[in-house]
Amino acid sequence: MKSIHLLAALAFGLSNGAFAAGGHDHAHEHTTLHGGVVAEAKDIDFELVAKPDSLRLYVRDHGKPVEVGNSNAKAKAKLTLLGGGAKQEVELKPAGDRFEATGQFKVAEAKAVALVEIPGKPAVTVRFVLR
Repeated sequence: MKSIHLLAALAFGLSNGAFAAGGHDHAHEHTTLHGGVVAEAKDIDFELVAKPDSLRLYVRDHGKPVEVGNSNAKAKAKLTLLGGGAKQEVELKPAGDRFEATGQFKVAEAKAVALVEIPGKPAVTVRFVLR
């Protein structure tokens, strides 16, 4: 008899999750446009293109690029790379439709956490797993 209750609870839980997901109309896909890793936070897509000598973080709102400005803009992004027992913090500068930085970065098999602040939008923390 208890297995029936468990099955009913599981079915209710799954249907509730499906309803919540169905109520969120994306009208866009979370696909890579620049060969990076895509993550979503607060209905905004972030694509991190991480190379050993450069980092680029593209921002899309409902599939459309977000203009973050130039180095004089008030938009900010900070990226923390974690991998190989090391932690590296990098300030990314606004550059048109992306944030970017150049230097030497340990990106192989790393995890990254970005804190992004764009005027008119809530501050966002987004996580990436790099391969």
